Amino acid sequence: MFSTSTDSDPSTAHRRWFVGLALALAAVVALSTLAATSSQAADSDKASTTLKIAIASEIDTLNPFTAILASSTGVMALQYEALVAYGAKDNSVVPGIASKWATSADGLTWTFTIPKDRVWSDGEPLTANDVAWTFGAVKSNEKLQQANGGLLTNIKTVTAEGDQTVKIVLIEAQAPNPGAELPIVPEHVWSGVNKPEAFANDKDAVGSGPFVVKSYKQGQSVELVANKNFWRGAPKIDGITYVYYKNSDAAVQGLKTGEVDLVRDLEPAQFKALKGQKGITTNAGAGRRYTSVNINSGAKDAKGAPLGNGNPALKDVALRTAIFSAIDNKTLLTKVQQGLGTLGQTEVPPVYPSYYGIDPADVIKFDPVAANTMLDGAGYKRGSDGMRTDKTGEPLDLRLMGRTSNPQHAQMADYIKPWLKEIGINVEVTMQSDNQVNNDSTLGKYDLYFTGFGLGPDPDFQLSVNTCSSYPNSDGSGSLSENNWCDPAFDTLFTAQHTELDSAKRAIIAKDAFAMIYKAAVNDVIFYAQSLEAYRSDRFGGFDKQPATTGVIGGQNGYWGYYSATPVSASSDNGDGFPIWATILIIVVLAGAVTAVAMRRRGANSEDRE
Repeated sequence: MFSTSTDSDPSTAHRRWFVGLALALAAVVALSTLAATSSQAADSDKASTTLKIAIASEIDTLNPFTAILASSTGVMALQYEALVAYGAKDNSVVPGIASKWATSADGLTWTFTIPKDRVWSDGEPLTANDVAWTFGAVKSNEKLQQANGGLLTNIKTVTAEGDQTVKIVLIEAQAPNPGAELPIVPEHVWSGVNKPEAFANDKDAVGSGPFVVKSYKQGQSVELVANKNFWRGAPKIDGITYVYYKNSDAAVQGLKTGEVDLVRDLEPAQFKALKGQKGITTNAGAGRRYTSVNINSGAKDAKGAPLGNGNPALKDVALRTAIFSAIDNKTLLTKVQQGLGTLGQTEVPPVYPSYYGIDPADVIKFDPVAANTMLDGAGYKRGSDGMRTDKTGEPLDLRLMGRTSNPQHAQMADYIKPWLKEIGINVEVTMQSDNQVNNDSTLGKYDLYFTGFGLGPDPDFQLSVNTCSSYPNSDGSGSLSENNWCDPAFDTLFTAQHTELDSAKRAIIAKDAFAMIYKAAVNDVIFYAQSLEAYRSDRFGGFDKQPATTGVIGGQNGYWGYYSATPVSASSDNGDGFPIWATILIIVVLAGAVTAVAMRRRGANSEDRE
């Protein structure tokens, strides 16, 4: 019996085989052309490589002279450099606007050299005149001293000697480099501003850092673009956009869906839930911040007049110490922070070992029994309902304030309220916006409130905002007081560490000064949280941490983390177009099909019979 194959004629089979081969090759060429065309279209239409960062905290201002909130100063750190910077590797001093600096033999004169390659983002030369103008503006205008005025108390004069040399003369020799911290602004922009303290600085800004603000929409976004004139080289990304979310849960969801690329200040539960998720990398860095409960010990203004409405009973150190003793910081670290941090002591976190720690004998331990005994001895009587009165017979009722943007504040309040009730103190808890907390705390309108500071590598600034000269004006303008507290003995220690040039001796004095704040029981440091952050590692990588390996990406002493951000190379496809692997796969399949057809034709001609 013969086969019914229609390819039994050899000439017909060969003709159809060649036709099939031609069609297959044509398809391969067409698909390759489609891939190339798609790739070119993708390259031309490709979205900019903008790093989108979630933000839930409010921004108080984008004016570098008055910005206080960490969200604001973080943006300013990307836009303005100081004369010197703190390096990514280990927070050591490295060049900023100045490439080199020298100190006179008596330590009173510092000379900084500004290279000719330093220019502003608008192309204007950055010169010594910009530096001198910035220092002079802060020195001469009290309204510009709110953010960094404490840095200049020991500066006598700042002068420009030509375009490339800045000379800073001090009142007395000091350990900190006077070129650190203060952001330098462009004279050609700011000198023409009528009221620089009120300048919004929120669009088309001019700066010297790797990014500059293009636009700001309150409660929506902050858009920064790369500074192509940055002296270290333009960033590898086109810009940064801070995207507002109502809370951290929404921000995390935005990270999962790809709406944003990086989320900081994660809650521990969120951090743990994100670990191991596809396309997402988590980082628990050694934080430079502390979290605390601040106690209003009697706020004053710059003239020494009472400021705010704090409960006067809190002027008593015995009452404040009892409150410290009634709060179980270890439980808060374990339950609220889920152990991702270190138990608090003074305001200095372990990331700065030279200034960290306190004599164990001075630690105020969690001990409700001792707290009750302390209050009994201090004359705070307890009624039949278990609640105490102050020394005038008024109920000992206190207000505890926190931020709506930080879920941990409400969580900690849920623990603290019953703990203080155990020692006879009633607490009313309120959560408010970031700006409201900022305003009320500055003006002394609180009894207790949750707060925190991010410390720089040098302790000078953190200590300076606790001196008696740091009290603000009655309207909240002027200097910044961290704790609304001062002690002349503390001021003596501040001056001693400030002028001590021996680093080992200075560290001892600075630790004593921080210990004095602690023993005054005005700021109960609960813990130093690890900085919990996560990013879309399928989009960006290359982030430099500070310090290297164990450090953080965001919230650095500088701009290194975001400046080093690198888009993930799409090496496995032609941009966003037709994937190379797909093109190759189709070619292989079609080639295989052509081969199979050829083999089948040969088989049909010789063997397809019965």
